[in-house]
Amino acid sequence: MSDRLTVGVAARLSRYLQVLTQSKKMGKERISSQEISDYTNINATQIRRDLSAFGKFGKRGVGYGIDSLLAEIRGILRTQGQHNVALVGAGRLGQAIAGSPIFAEHGINIAAVFDNDPAKVGRSLDGGVEISDFTRLSTLVREKNIIVGVLAVPATNAQVVANELVGSGVKILFNYSEALLDVPSDVAVHTSNPAVELLHALYFHLA
Repeated sequence: MSDRLTVGVAARLSRYLQVLTQSKKMGKERISSQEISDYTNINATQIRRDLSAFGKFGKRGVGYGIDSLLAEIRGILRTQGQHNVALVGAGRLGQAIAGSPIFAEHGINIAAVFDNDPAKVGRSLDGGVEISDFTRLSTLVREKNIIVGVLAVPATNAQVVANELVGSGVKILFNYSEALLDVPSDVAVHTSNPAVELLHALYFHLA
């Protein structure tokens, strides 16, 4: 198989990783493809096919060892180690993102938080990171070796923030706004819109 995963395979592996991480937190040591299927709604045969493409991880009738499979999938997805992220926007959404333990569980470190509100600058969020003035973004992105920018700002400000992040060398943007960002072709933009995802679910699951 090519070193470069297809979008579909990468998306499914990410969902398996989520299930495995939560299962480990629940104290489980092994998991079957059917159990992963129950949590992801991905066919168990597809799950076994995805995993077998990278080696023999499980035994028939026994399932997969969660610790070893977690390590393997993280290696495949290149998520081992720590990845520094810049969070722009310290409002309610930004505070929720910064305070969530989910990122740290996957080696994602919110290394810097930015806002343009003087009342917020200098305060520390739940994750312990101090809010910096937006004007310091370029300097801190380079100092802290930040590779991903998370936009938790209103749609009207998103393009300005994206421009500043891209100009500072960030190549991956995670966009929580509804704005359609105009970025260079070598910059990856991933947009999360709960309303759109809910509409998608309603369309496919309501009679």
